[in-house]
Amino acid sequence: MRPTSSLSNDRRANEASDAEGIDDINSSTDSVTTGGGEGSFMRVLVTGANGTVGTALAGQLGDREEYEFTYLDVEDHPDRETVVADVTDYEAIREAIDGHDAVIHLAASVDLSGDWGEILETNFIGAYNVFEAAAQTGVERLLFASSIHTVGMYEIELAPELYDPESPRPVVRHTDPVRPDSFYGLSKVFGEGLGRLFVESATNPMSEVMPAFETNTREGPERFYSLRITSVRDAEYDHPYGLAEEGVETGQWERESEEYRFMADRLKCTWLSHRDLAQLVDRCLQDETVEYDVFWACSDNDGRWVDLEHGRSVLGYRPQDNGAEWDAPPE
Repeated sequence: MRPTSSLSNDRRANEASDAEGIDDINSSTDSVTTGGGEGSFMRVLVTGANGTVGTALAGQLGDREEYEFTYLDVEDHPDRETVVADVTDYEAIREAIDGHDAVIHLAASVDLSGDWGEILETNFIGAYNVFEAAAQTGVERLLFASSIHTVGMYEIELAPELYDPESPRPVVRHTDPVRPDSFYGLSKVFGEGLGRLFVESATNPMSEVMPAFETNTREGPERFYSLRITSVRDAEYDHPYGLAEEGVETGQWERESEEYRFMADRLKCTWLSHRDLAQLVDRCLQDETVEYDVFWACSDNDGRWVDLEHGRSVLGYRPQDNGAEWDAPPE
């Protein structure tokens, strides 16, 4: 980790390249060869598609000609065709995944205080089922929705001063030690490790001499992308005041309260806008260089404490939104 000055230097170092602009995500790729030759589309299955992140991706990327999305969730969706299946049911998930080129695994129990049994079933066993089904059916790439809570203890130790963009802060990089803050965060650490095992595993030569050295190997997927998502809100709250405004709507606090300011200050640091989320996912789906890697999924917020340079250099991810540019919610 590095002090605040390194964050500013990262931003200045990329200012020139960002100023050149970025291709609109609707025209970032001329053709896709995955799934059947030049100009063909990529078949992508999304688990947990009815949630906030899945709905955002459907809205941003669902009409792209180079993708054919299959949306999977435990319940039907009123506005789009849905494969109804539970990630804890391996046979159902394997059947659903079969025939796809890529899987975006979003399904999870998102509860920082969730009990072990619930997190174990949905997040650990569910992730294994999806990864195993992807391996067994020949899926080429797997995108995994990881979380800022894989390193949540950095934030807990430094909050609330961390939410002041003028205060000293670390820059948490994808290579820094994981420090989960909950069973939920731990489940995301597990998913990242499981993905690495699946794409990098190889036969141990020692097993030819001694069977006890035989390891769990898989022949796929070929590519794994862990996206450590910071904070994504539903469409009506897709702005840095979103969480604060949700609290007003549900009667948890008043708009001028200390609680409101606290929530707005944090989201200005951690906000991931829908268009930046979609750009990062698109970059991963189009990438041909990564075998296994971890990327921070965050907008270009002045107050962020996570590093975006790795995503810029490897994937060409150039987020367009910055929470610091907002001084009030939209009217």
